[in-house]
Amino acid sequence: MHWASSVGLLGNELHVADLAYQGGGPWATTGIKRRLLQDLTCTEKTLNRALAEARAPVERGVARLKSWRIFRRSRCSPNRMTSIAEAVPTLERQR
Repeated sequence: MHWASSVGLLGNELHVADLAYQGGGPWATTGIKRRLLQDLTCTEKTLNRALAEARAPVERGVARLKSWRIFRRSRCSPNRMTSIAEAVPTLERQR
């Protein structure tokens, strides 16, 4: 499953997504794919690296949330899950 990483909320802020979201519109900034029989330029590689660095913390956060069983097997309201997700950082600090 591909996840879009969001740096900020919808509006005029930057939204960084992985290559699966290419062509997703102006809301998604994605990396650059290598063209057929051509390597990426040094600038394109640097851009891809910078985007990957911006996405990494969000990807790690999503992975951490997915490791908690309550998020895998929940059958409650999404509103309730929001309050549970807000409690997770506190529980992680106490661990």
